[in-house]
Amino acid sequence: MEHFCLPFEQVVLLVFLAGLLVAVASCDVYRLPQFSRRDIRSAQRMIGFEFSKNYRDTMYRYLGSNLRGYDTMASFKLDYQVPPALYFDPRPDGFMMPVHKDEPAWNLSENAALPLNREALAFYPVSALAVLIRSRQITSESLTRLFLDRIQTYDPSLKAVITLLEDRALSQARQADAEIAEGRYRGPLHGIPYGVKDLMALPGYPTTWGAAPYQNQMLDHTASVIERLDSAGAVLLAKLTSGSLALGDVWFGGQTRNPWDTLLGASGSSAGSAAAVAAGLCAFAIGTETLGSIVAPSARCGVTGLRPTYGRVSRYGVMTLSWTMDKVGPICRDARDCALVLDAIRGEDGRDRTVEHAPFAFHAGRDPKSFRVGYLKSAFEKDTTRAGKNNLAALEAFRQMGVSLQEVSLPEGFPFSAFDIILRAESGAFFDDLIRSGKVDLLEEQHRGSRANSLRQSRFIPAPEYLLANRHRKALIEAMHALMKNFDVVLAPPAGSEQNLITNLTGHPALALPTGWDRRNLPSSITLLGNLYGEAAILELGWIYQKKTAFQDTPPPLFAVPARK
Repeated sequence: MEHFCLPFEQVVLLVFLAGLLVAVASCDVYRLPQFSRRDIRSAQRMIGFEFSKNYRDTMYRYLGSNLRGYDTMASFKLDYQVPPALYFDPRPDGFMMPVHKDEPAWNLSENAALPLNREALAFYPVSALAVLIRSRQITSESLTRLFLDRIQTYDPSLKAVITLLEDRALSQARQADAEIAEGRYRGPLHGIPYGVKDLMALPGYPTTWGAAPYQNQMLDHTASVIERLDSAGAVLLAKLTSGSLALGDVWFGGQTRNPWDTLLGASGSSAGSAAAVAAGLCAFAIGTETLGSIVAPSARCGVTGLRPTYGRVSRYGVMTLSWTMDKVGPICRDARDCALVLDAIRGEDGRDRTVEHAPFAFHAGRDPKSFRVGYLKSAFEKDTTRAGKNNLAALEAFRQMGVSLQEVSLPEGFPFSAFDIILRAESGAFFDDLIRSGKVDLLEEQHRGSRANSLRQSRFIPAPEYLLANRHRKALIEAMHALMKNFDVVLAPPAGSEQNLITNLTGHPALALPTGWDRRNLPSSITLLGNLYGEAAILELGWIYQKKTAFQDTPPPLFAVPARK
């Protein structure tokens, strides 16, 4: 029997080639993708390109490799607190952080008196409640019980509360009373009952994000903003409703109602926070904003809402919708209350790296003539809503206070229709597990404008387009800075311009103030825009306006406290 033998050199070569074939076959670039070249031809139309057949062929295996990489990432689980290794900076080129000492002048009255009907305290501002508690005319426990009773009475029709924290609240209130009795007064929020939007983590209680897939979610850490308010001695009453995953006013328990007309929604997504303050269910509340979620419900419910500068307040322990657009801020009765709360929750915590150390000092007695104020004249003139006349009257009120208004226009020549992909791409990344698991189908709304639909389509946003949108955003930041550096405050109506989109993209602060009521007895509102880290100016001017007009002092009739004879 003859044996066939190859020379040694050929054996080595064959072994080498066999190994090479195995290596090539295992390389992602050379493995056949699980889609066809025809799929590439169809898909490119969604991103506005028309590559030739030859180029599509050369891309084929690389696109398959990309897809396998995506699948590999999906198998590695991330904690929801992990942000991208990229941080948005709203500061324009050459920006100098304001420099002054943090020495506020609150001008709190020492003459606050108890009403004949104690329930009327539900509509007192924090500034007055603070004096009553500090002077021990009322206890924190009695005030907390008052608000808890009102929640039990009115929330079934309002749907503003997701989780009531009665035992925790009463424990905090008793602790506050004991400390104050011993002379250990922590400041103006000590003993004041409040609520938080249920995007904020608190151990031992559900953090539902307003959405059915998360209604039993329990997180083991405390949001920084709650920690700060605990340190200030405030009393957390309840976790308040958020529109499902921070969109609108619809959550898994229904729709949060407007206290001025319970047939209407409260707007969103900080719906519960705004509605609860307006209806006298808490003294103040904490909301979040990505694209109008503090200022919109504040305007709809007739309360005062502050969207702080991006990076002013830590978002640690708060659900992410957009890493580069989310902000946390207060919703209160008036601008001075917003300043009191902001002072307690602002500043670095070592856990949210976007937060800057920036000064803040509110001065209640500032001369209105000292403000440099612009206004969006064309936007006010275009505002044909029922509230338009009220906002024109607000402009006149500022003039009568001695404020000189200068006409200004917002930056133009930007691809405003494209900027929404920033929010949608980032939210799609944060909720990757929700989309891949199919639980996105369980969200409360499934229509074209729903959060569920937005999350699904986010998977079709190309990375280069997201980065290009952020390059245009950088140019918008520079243009907005060129406008705002000439003013302390710019006045704007809620509608009629791109100001809400622009300022949320650029990180500028905004304050929503009530300006009266329309023919249907629904609140109207004006917006005060400020410079980066310039919240003090918009709060000071807003407070001056509110002292002159007092729209914030009128409660919704359905929730008002009848006077005692």
